[in-house]
Amino acid sequence: MQMNETQRVPASRDKVWAALNDPEILRRCIPGCQSLERTSPSDMTATVVVKVGPVKANFAGKVTLSDLDPPNGYRIAGEGSGGVAGFAKGGATVKLQADGPDATNRSYAVDAQIGGKLAQLGGRLIDATAKKLAGEFFDNFAAALSPPAPAAPVAIEAPAAARESWFKRLIAYLLRLFRSSRPSA
Repeated sequence: MQMNETQRVPASRDKVWAALNDPEILRRCIPGCQSLERTSPSDMTATVVVKVGPVKANFAGKVTLSDLDPPNGYRIAGEGSGGVAGFAKGGATVKLQADGPDATNRSYAVDAQIGGKLAQLGGRLIDATAKKLAGEFFDNFAAALSPPAPAAPVAIEAPAAARESWFKRLIAYLLRLFRSSRPSA
């Protein structure tokens, strides 16, 4: 399977590069990622839960970064085992190009191979799932780097006299309801 795509990220190239090398940001962005830990400057281990059609598997694997060219890009390769569900291995070449001072175009070319039960599901289902997961990752990644939304306006509290007046009106209304709902003697 192969995929190629370019995504625009609303952040500077340096910020995107830093995020692509931050295990915590990546863990939050990778769909189904349970853990992602750096074991050396170029290696990480990961545990990811993936569902492809009827097959759900926990993959444990290793990720290696190579051809590092900060902040322009790198090669990322990984392999994981999902037990009886099978295995997956592959890699991606990631390139970053500044798009003005506050945006970056991130392009990638992915090549992947799978085996076991996953390989028996059929190419269309696997390709569709891979594209869906890649889309979720890039949406999560862009959201993680986007500036925070402006805070909602703070409600101005009513003066004590207005609150007290409102409370008295509410009590009077409830008493009228209570009296009108009582059976007459």
